[in-house]
Amino acid sequence: MNMTMLTDFYELTMANGYFKSGVAEQIAYFDLFFRNIPDKGGFAIAAGLEQVIHYLQNLHFTDDDIDFLKTKNIFQEDFLDYLKNFKFTCDMWAIPEGTPIFPCEPIITVRGPVVQAQFIETMLLLLINHQSLIATKASRIVRAAGGRYVMEFGTRRAHGASAAIYGARAAYIGGCVGTACTISERDLGIEALGTMAHSWVQMFRNEYDAFKRYAEIYPDNCTLLVDTYNVIRSGIPNAIRVFKELKPRKMGIRIDSGDVTYLSKIARMMLDEAGLQDCSIVASNSLDEYIIRDVITQGAKIDGFGVGERLITSKSDPVFGGVYKLAAVEENGEISPRMKISENVGKITNPGFKKVYRLYRKSDNRVVADVITLDHEVLPNDNLEIFDPAFTWKRMCLTDFYARDLRVMVFKNGELLYKCPDIDEIRAYSKAEIDTLWEESLRFENPPVYYVDLSAELWELRAKMILEYQASAY
Repeated sequence: MNMTMLTDFYELTMANGYFKSGVAEQIAYFDLFFRNIPDKGGFAIAAGLEQVIHYLQNLHFTDDDIDFLKTKNIFQEDFLDYLKNFKFTCDMWAIPEGTPIFPCEPIITVRGPVVQAQFIETMLLLLINHQSLIATKASRIVRAAGGRYVMEFGTRRAHGASAAIYGARAAYIGGCVGTACTISERDLGIEALGTMAHSWVQMFRNEYDAFKRYAEIYPDNCTLLVDTYNVIRSGIPNAIRVFKELKPRKMGIRIDSGDVTYLSKIARMMLDEAGLQDCSIVASNSLDEYIIRDVITQGAKIDGFGVGERLITSKSDPVFGGVYKLAAVEENGEISPRMKISENVGKITNPGFKKVYRLYRKSDNRVVADVITLDHEVLPNDNLEIFDPAFTWKRMCLTDFYARDLRVMVFKNGELLYKCPDIDEIRAYSKAEIDTLWEESLRFENPPVYYVDLSAELWELRAKMILEYQASAY
């Protein structure tokens, strides 16, 4: 589907305005970043880059698009002619999917003619905001499960078809083992998983017949939903009877209502007494990381979780809040920094064309901090002083460390340079990157602040531009 016209209308009015002002081809730099970690967590997870690449590779205006824009009677003819032959020719750098990310770090930087770099804002934000949000939520839920498997079960609660498909993708990056969304296996390679609905049980004369027929049809993987009528009095006894009679090769029960902690304990006891120690217990029903953590703490005997609406919508904090801001323009062959200055201090941006470095201790490969620098800067590899950009007296001298440039070049003059990893590689990479974080950063409540510092040169540029603005304003 051609998504070129899925854009805020002001992207088009600004693009037309750039043409009328004679600056359409001026080179501009835009940064995509976010300001706050969802659920006040310790970190977020970058996701959505592959879909950004697909969008940019297919960016074009059809005749129908041009005809529609003509009906608005506000666009000049040379602008519409430009759109007829539109081709993305920008450079782009990005932090790879699956990387833990932190506020104010440029996740994506786009350099190119302002008319192009500005226009793509809406779709880049839509794709990165959504998948980063769901990947971050999935990571929290998977960590709460403490090694037990988590399945993404939210297809029917997602906010539309694409949210279901790409939400499943993001959840897999965040650590889920699979999804209920069948099309996500066909198109994205994420295993589709599922058991049965209560309607299956209700369709048969009794619960035993429903379980028996299901086990006959699926002897290699038979998970029975035991809470249609009564978990303890009928569901589990009927499941035990069927398992002992038909002996399916893989057995499980799912509990979708009630006190899953209590019910799972009773279920485990009943199954074990029947000699069915290999039968797994799955819990579902409006779960999130807090409920999962609590039921495990309370001793629930659960092997896996199916998590739906609270994952696929990130119900507790459903906005990622990524923004796309102008950081610099090129004037007479030089990069001229730009920044947004606001009464709201949190909305002041970092100027210039930048890099993001992650610093690691050599002794154990644990992360220390991230540093945003201007693009031309090279960090020393033996002695570096870093400092808090807001509270500059908070400083640390590093000696036993190494730095990694987090970003990769994705497009050069509109040509794709980056090969997207497959989904399993992204998922494994994300897990490995999370393992480099300090354990305290994994807390759900009140995690320590992870420092994203500015280089001295960038900090001084930012301070200078703020003072110059203040002087000109009064």
